[in-house]
Amino acid sequence: MTGVDVDHHAIGERVTTLAPELTAFRRQLHAHPELSWQEHQTTATLMARLEKSGLEPRVAPTGTGVLCDIGSGGPLVALRGDIDALPLRDTKAVPYRSTVEGVCHACGHDVHTTTVLGAGLALAGHLDRNPGSGRVRLIFQPAEEVVPGAAVSLVDAGVMHGVEAIYALHCDPAVEVGRVGLSVGPITSAADLLLIRLHGAGGHTARPHRTADIVHIAARIVVDLPMSLSRLSDPRDMVNMTFGAIHAGDAANVIPTEASVAGSLRAAGRPSWEAAPERIRMLLAAIVDPLGATWELDHRIGAPPIDNDPFAVGHLDAAAHAVVGAEGIGPTVQSSGGEDFSWYGDHAPAGFIRLGVHTPGEPVNDIHTGGFDVDERSIPIGARILAGAALEGLAALSGD
Repeated sequence: MTGVDVDHHAIGERVTTLAPELTAFRRQLHAHPELSWQEHQTTATLMARLEKSGLEPRVAPTGTGVLCDIGSGGPLVALRGDIDALPLRDTKAVPYRSTVEGVCHACGHDVHTTTVLGAGLALAGHLDRNPGSGRVRLIFQPAEEVVPGAAVSLVDAGVMHGVEAIYALHCDPAVEVGRVGLSVGPITSAADLLLIRLHGAGGHTARPHRTADIVHIAARIVVDLPMSLSRLSDPRDMVNMTFGAIHAGDAANVIPTEASVAGSLRAAGRPSWEAAPERIRMLLAAIVDPLGATWELDHRIGAPPIDNDPFAVGHLDAAAHAVVGAEGIGPTVQSSGGEDFSWYGDHAPAGFIRLGVHTPGEPVNDIHTGGFDVDERSIPIGARILAGAALEGLAALSGD
């Protein structure tokens, strides 16, 4: 097998050549966002651009999203970018503002997709000149913004078969352009969604003892369930349940027959997250059953924490050193947000890096807001780091 040529300079030159096109590509995606599982135009756009370079992309088995293998022979690593947008109004006054009312790339997925595309295009020619040195699988994943996300479906469909390391990035508006955040260990949190429905005999508020007092029970759940769950969990896992919606009744003097509460479950550690479903059911029974109501739980499993593997982080770190230098690399703290990239890490060492996208001196607009935007100088930086990490991984796996 031919050795892997880890030439960060050559990758950098190729990405620099592509940079104007990548910026235009990102703006096209930003202006035409698509919600989870509806990314048909984005899928077609990616297919067309990859085919233009002589590659052989294929539509992902999920119906939207794209898979594309580059290179031949040798070990296999993967790069993942997510392609869906959020149901959110774009409030920016920019030429590439969303043309789809109520839909916006407010989490940076347009940048994630573009950096993986740029990395793939830069790697294609490089690996072709080194046949047998290794392969890179580009995973353009749909539906990251919903629960459950598409990562589970893609893993079940076999996209990680043979993959020995996988890398991804995420825009970080708190980090200035030209800098990145990278750490070993957990860097996101587990995230699930919960909907609890309650049913019981209603009646007059003058005689609550003759009813199942649904509003009272709903209030008990909102207060007692999070507190009790935290007492059953390892404090190091930092389990947090927060409710965002309560629906019950219409009149001040009528006890309703139905209620619902909806919220999210987040956990910094995996053990307590995995134990949470059984514990939640046990606690719901203890709270609700003695008060005469019945309950239904819709617990949508989201994703475990991303646990950055030292092996994969080492490749991202080497690539980042080549692109932004040691002074441009800092640690990243664990976020309470969830990201379904974690499911890939169950099947291969995974590395996740935070890409600085904030323009120095400008106000910070957080992700998941209509005003979120990026400094587009971050795009070639992200593409170079992902491409470099892939080459570092192939070199390590081939023993170079």
